[in-house]
Amino acid sequence: MSVLKRIGLARRDLRAWALYDCANSAFSTTVITAVFPLFFANFVAANLEPAVATARFALATTIAASIIAVLGPFLGAIADYRSEKKKLLAICVALGVTATSLMVLIDAGEWQFAISLFIVSNIALGASLIFYDSLLPHIASSDEIDQVSTSGFALGYLGGGVLLLINLAWILSPATFGLPDVTAAIKLSFASVAIWWLVFSIPLLRHVLEPAGLPIQHSETRQRSNAEITLTRVITTFRELRNLRNPFLMLLAFFLYNDGVQTIIRMSAIYGAEIGIGTNAQLAAFVTVQFVGIPFAFLFGKFANHVGPKLAILVSLAVYTGICVLGYFMTTAWHFFTLAILVGMVQGGSQALSRSLFARMIPRYKSSEYFGFFSVFQRLSGILGPAVFAAVVTATGSSRPAVFALIAFFAAGALVLSRVNVLEGEQQARALESVAEKLH
Repeated sequence: MSVLKRIGLARRDLRAWALYDCANSAFSTTVITAVFPLFFANFVAANLEPAVATARFALATTIAASIIAVLGPFLGAIADYRSEKKKLLAICVALGVTATSLMVLIDAGEWQFAISLFIVSNIALGASLIFYDSLLPHIASSDEIDQVSTSGFALGYLGGGVLLLINLAWILSPATFGLPDVTAAIKLSFASVAIWWLVFSIPLLRHVLEPAGLPIQHSETRQRSNAEITLTRVITTFRELRNLRNPFLMLLAFFLYNDGVQTIIRMSAIYGAEIGIGTNAQLAAFVTVQFVGIPFAFLFGKFANHVGPKLAILVSLAVYTGICVLGYFMTTAWHFFTLAILVGMVQGGSQALSRSLFARMIPRYKSSEYFGFFSVFQRLSGILGPAVFAAVVTATGSSRPAVFALIAFFAAGALVLSRVNVLEGEQQARALESVAEKLH
């Protein structure tokens, strides 16, 4: 059996689809996580008080997430009823690549310009993932979908990790690469992300076919504007989703446990600094997560094929619970690296299988609309966790109990997920597809 077949990417359309994870992950690792926040604080907003700069950056992140949460269902409805998933994905890529490219023009003090580009590029990325994820149930069969999804995440870790290493090499030693200073190296990193995002998006746009949508009934379009049709479909899909017990429970479970996951991602650097873990050690640990995630994302796909995606996710939540317990007792950089390896083992697999499990239980002809609502829960998760973290720190004066408190999110998510009947959810989704085909 070939390597590509083993990892679920034997067909060209599956490989092309998975490469978009590689494309967008470079933006997530270099721009969102590793480089832009420090560039903004230390260069762009250096004339502002540090607390003010941090607050404005946090506000920009919140604005971008909120806009995607609000627009997600409407974008999904447009993509489905017009059968334009790929076209809208291409528009998002063009918008995101353009905004990222323009980051090379940012000068000191231009925090408004920097924030605007950051917001636009984040919105473009978030919107593109709605259309990208919604293509998954169209190109992968039920026995392929988990492996394809996890392989996509693995390629994302690989692509994001490789480009991040290159970018960090430029930034840490600009003279070695003929660059005048660190600022020039950072701006070159932004340019490289834009090019990477564009280049690795091309295979999907060329080799993945636009799914055929159901014909639109005349009654749906007669004397009605696109806005009216879109709003009607969003309301209808929300009611439908609310009545579909299994995918709705899956979203609730995802909201809970992903809140814990996102809090670990966002608060790990602050917690590490609090207990004395240096910046270089933290950067090395972050890169470690990227590369540990590659083989374990593939392995989670294989594991899900044997035990099912639901049980595989529950195993990952058990590991996250252990991470919280170990994090409570963490004292050294060695401990921090150990936890980074554990996070890398389960982070990609849990997120990829969440995507594929949800995709199994939704009607394919409305996949963008359903993933529009998936994006709402995805963006909203990560709000409650940091709030709980901050409240526990305030009450106790230490981050250690706050780390331990995150167990509640994984336990609650696991409890809700345990009530999901995957087989029943799949059968209901196929039944809806049959009814829709007969009506149209």
